[in-house]
Amino acid sequence: MSTTRAPSPTSADKRDASLLIDERRQLIRDQVQAQGRVTVEELAERFGISVVTIRSDLNALAAGGALLRTHGGALAHRDTEEVPISVKQKLHHEQKVRIAIEAAKLIRDGETVMLDSGSTTEEIAKQIRGLRLQSLNVITNALNIAMLLATVPGVNVIMPGGLLRPNSYSLSGPQAVTALQSLYADRLFLGVDSLDPEIGVMTPHLLEAQLNAQMMKIARQVVAVADASKLMKRNLSVIAPVEQLDLLITDKDADEAIVGELRRRGVEVVLA
Repeated sequence: MSTTRAPSPTSADKRDASLLIDERRQLIRDQVQAQGRVTVEELAERFGISVVTIRSDLNALAAGGALLRTHGGALAHRDTEEVPISVKQKLHHEQKVRIAIEAAKLIRDGETVMLDSGSTTEEIAKQIRGLRLQSLNVITNALNIAMLLATVPGVNVIMPGGLLRPNSYSLSGPQAVTALQSLYADRLFLGVDSLDPEIGVMTPHLLEAQLNAQMMKIARQVVAVADASKLMKRNLSVIAPVEQLDLLITDKDADEAIVGELRRRGVEVVLA
């Protein structure tokens, strides 16, 4: 009994399938940009395909930086908008952990350090929990970081007060700036939203920029911590020119030209 085999897909068939995928993903990207937020279910219904396929599309688009992947959907990726920390915590997590490990190596017993709000500085706080220190003062404007360190033996947590921003769990504003004016820190770990060698270190939030600038004033050493995706991006509020940074800890995917320019401007760069 003879059997008839289905014809194998030709190169043209594969090109057509690829084109359909690319077209669908472009339409998904357009919808995310227009709406700001989408769910897997609504996309699956629109395109008449499975949620598994939509998840694959969203993961591919997120990997290419076209959008931000969230639980159950995606958010538009706009450099000038603040990304919720619940989303930031999942982005480039492996790189942030490596950066945090390098940052924690700088911390010495008896020091006073500042941890700015952010997902990378949160990872530094987690590293501090495992350090064997007799005494450490930690100044932070981030509620999540304060909670991580509140019960760690030998760690004294100082918070400046101010206006709470739910998106980042951070405190900022004139009260916070004033509270920092009478303090001193050996080292500031500054979470960076955007960094451009020509413009400086940036954030989407004006009050946060003012507080970060004050943090830099009272710190003996300023250490920026940022994964490679933050480099050469621009944002609304400039915190300071890059020349005011002593050190940048980033990951090994950082663009060589950017790293070279930062070093030329006197910034030490460590690739984690």
